[in-house]
Amino acid sequence: MPSVAAAPRTIRLASRKSQLALVQTHWVQGEFQRLYPDRTFEVVTMSTQGDNILDVALAKIGDKGLFTKELELSMLRQDTDFAVHSLKDLPTHLPEGLMLGAITEREDPADALVVHPKCKDYQIDTLPPGTVVGTSSLRRLAQLRHHFPHLEFKDVRGNLNTRLQKLDNGEYDALILAYAGLHRLGFGDRIHQVIPSEISLHAVGQGALGIECRSNDPEILELLKKIEHQPTAQRCLAERSFLRELEGGCQVPIGVNTAIEGDRLTLTGMVASLDGKRLIKDVVTGAATTAEDLGIQLAHKLKDQGAQEILSEIIAEFRPVV
Repeated sequence: MPSVAAAPRTIRLASRKSQLALVQTHWVQGEFQRLYPDRTFEVVTMSTQGDNILDVALAKIGDKGLFTKELELSMLRQDTDFAVHSLKDLPTHLPEGLMLGAITEREDPADALVVHPKCKDYQIDTLPPGTVVGTSSLRRLAQLRHHFPHLEFKDVRGNLNTRLQKLDNGEYDALILAYAGLHRLGFGDRIHQVIPSEISLHAVGQGALGIECRSNDPEILELLKKIEHQPTAQRCLAERSFLRELEGGCQVPIGVNTAIEGDRLTLTGMVASLDGKRLIKDVVTGAATTAEDLGIQLAHKLKDQGAQEILSEIIAEFRPVV
């Protein structure tokens, strides 16, 4: 009697429950379903510490796996097979047994200005003194204070809908948000200005999705490589290497910008003090195939100019409260 082939295993994707996380995870699910129509890809959702604590500034909570730990535990228990993250939320040091399996094609990684109607006639560099700008990012805060010390800055938490509602209610005059998140959630029409990189270098990995998986699962690793975008991966690996070498988490004022022309990768990096008075920026260029080495090289250039001292002061100030 002929043997019946076993059905291929169901692949389980771990995701946060936030609207943006689900949009991103369902996009990945759809890509795999298109590539493998005979296989089953199931989304498993869960809440993370970063989702559950909304009354404390992110920098005060700490950032080691703030939005990833619960998803990682589910993979290590083999309850799920891989997790879809906003790459900017994924720490550069991953738990033993896990790895970054793929990086998808990047949306525009820039920051964006969203304004209350009363500020519709202004751009970021013409906002009047005392304008209240909302951001939860120390990176954005430090750079904007450097360029626009006459503005007032106020922490803002909550999902994208909540933040936009607070803006519309008049609690803020403007918000600084990621272009990619606004675009993915259908709020592209709320983007008043894409902020130039000369003013605000973006977060490491911003705009890209990082897919984390078990390092000992070759079947999953082979699947994931099918949706990796090589130029994005090279850019993001350079950025993550830069961040890792500086030993900075996602809640420190470190900004980057990357570009690939031909086989050459250019990486710009920035470290700033929270008051914006000290800002160190430099650039390196080299072969895109040496992306991670370029990140390390740039980190050392900034360290030679005093970056480590700035970061040490900030880390001491923002020791996690939980």
